[in-house]
Amino acid sequence: MRILLISDLHYTLPQWDWAVRSAPRFDLVVLAGDSLDIASSVPLEAQVVVTLRYLALLKAAAPVVIASGNHDLTGPDAHGEQSALWLAAARAGGVPTDGDSWLAADARVTVCPWWDGPLGRAAVEAQLAADAARRPTHWLWVYHWPPLGSPTCWTGERHYGDTELGGWIGRHAPDFVLTGHVHEPPFKPTGSWADRIGRTWVFNAGRQIGPVPAHIEIDLAAGRASWHSMLGSEALQLSDAATPARTVF
Repeated sequence: MRILLISDLHYTLPQWDWAVRSAPRFDLVVLAGDSLDIASSVPLEAQVVVTLRYLALLKAAAPVVIASGNHDLTGPDAHGEQSALWLAAARAGGVPTDGDSWLAADARVTVCPWWDGPLGRAAVEAQLAADAARRPTHWLWVYHWPPLGSPTCWTGERHYGDTELGGWIGRHAPDFVLTGHVHEPPFKPTGSWADRIGRTWVFNAGRQIGPVPAHIEIDLAAGRASWHSMLGSEALQLSDAATPARTVF
């Protein structure tokens, strides 16, 4: 299985175009949150319409899953916590999203939402526990925010990570956690696009300007992952015991 990880497109349409063109080369495209942009001059309602169309184009080219990020929240759910309500339309169109579990061959992908309160947090915890009981050879989580303390959440000035995710990784030890949210880590000498936590690889491609998004390619059969950006490219073997030294600086 060859996986393309992208996050934080923030309604950058040329980067969406690139994703659609690139999708046929992969067996799965993962969008790890912040597909919309609350700071855009385009209303969120219009962004949703366009983004759903891009998701349909992606799905026609390759399997795709999409998780929500903080920019994707559009209103309160039934419990009064903020949620990416529009992703229900993506699910109706056949794209697995928040709360879903996608299974192909020997890999399961658990798609986690951006949670906004205690009930959302409890739902994610239950989701991970349920999928832990049915994990195949490879178990991947899509979770928008990297764990606190990881170089994948280093901004260049501080660690800006999720306080809950590290505990869940320690409890369940997935093979991969595919994240985003913090744009800077791969572009900082002491940050990184990859981190090994026990048996788990955490990946964050970061965000860059221009028509091509920073992205990560994971090849499960070849046992390899690589990061690609305007700064350059780096690669590692999934069998590595720790993250290799940076080479682009």
